Amino acid sequence: MRAITLLARWVLAPFTGVVLSSLVPPTLVGQDQPTKWGVIGIIDFYGLRTVSEEQIRAVLGIEEGDTLRSDRDSSRAADAKRRLAGIPGVTRAGLAAICCEAGQVVLFVGIEETPGVHLEYHPQPVGEISLPREVVETYREFLDAAAAAVRSGDAADDVSQGHSLMQNPAARQLQERFLGYAEQHFDTLRQVLHRSADSEQRKIAAYVIGYAQDKKAVVDDLQYAVLDADEDVRNNASRALGAIAVLAQRRPELGIEIDPGRFIDMLNSLDWSDRNKAVMVLITLTGSRDARMLEQLRQRALPSLIDMTRWKSSWALGAYAILGRIAGLSDEELEDAWETGERERVIAQVIQSQRPER
Repeated sequence: MRAITLLARWVLAPFTGVVLSSLVPPTLVGQDQPTKWGVIGIIDFYGLRTVSEEQIRAVLGIEEGDTLRSDRDSSRAADAKRRLAGIPGVTRAGLAAICCEAGQVVLFVGIEETPGVHLEYHPQPVGEISLPREVVETYREFLDAAAAAVRSGDAADDVSQGHSLMQNPAARQLQERFLGYAEQHFDTLRQVLHRSADSEQRKIAAYVIGYAQDKKAVVDDLQYAVLDADEDVRNNASRALGAIAVLAQRRPELGIEIDPGRFIDMLNSLDWSDRNKAVMVLITLTGSRDARMLEQLRQRALPSLIDMTRWKSSWALGAYAILGRIAGLSDEELEDAWETGERERVIAQVIQSQRPER
């Protein structure tokens, strides 16, 4: 039961964590004038294959202990990414500041090398189609309520029914409206998700359509949206599928099938949010220990899983669990190794198991 508790703690984190995108604090942080909003406690890295951490740190210009300030960190992040892209062999770089671990910000630094894996997204849609005003306004109200819930420490989330229902009464009341909207405006939600040129409209559609009563009917639409051109659309679609995956595991008689392939590919994304949400979905899907799925993970995403397992922050736990399942370890064995600091042994076991016999 200890391992189940440990993994459950991680699975809940992506639903309630706060992402401070591009080093600019959103309203979710809850500061009216955020001139000082976060000390960096940990810097974690991913995508490093031939480039070393030392090379990255030498040009990054940001260190543990630095304070992120809203009035200058957007340009600071852009400058850092330009310097990182100037390292020989690096084509692009990404930064994500995540709140919080032990009260401090975790800064994730990712690079894309050449040659390397590049995740392709769908082209930007060009359609002129919009959601009903009531859907848009309720979603915006929900974001405010969810932000308040996070600030007050009341962000517990129940996804057992295949969609998010927060413990916080104000947020939950608004989410319950989505149940009706998803049925009443189902066709419009689907059309907006695929065709609207407005990324906010697609983002809202991705969130609300997940509340449809027939979860099986929306899986294909959401799986399409996880490769949307916009990060927030991908994020909401992945969250929705993560909740549906929980229901699918709990009630297999519903026949809900989620393709793990695109989430396996998302583990190689330059975007931290893509990786985070891919792990969120895959930690549920790999619970079955399906041999074919685990082999796909080994073949297509092993270096990325190893990267994330080595993170110093607790965000490493999800990737570590998936990696351990590839190695054939039980959740109890994984928790024991985690608590005794033996992650490198698990990594070595996975690497050793893929070597051909002589």
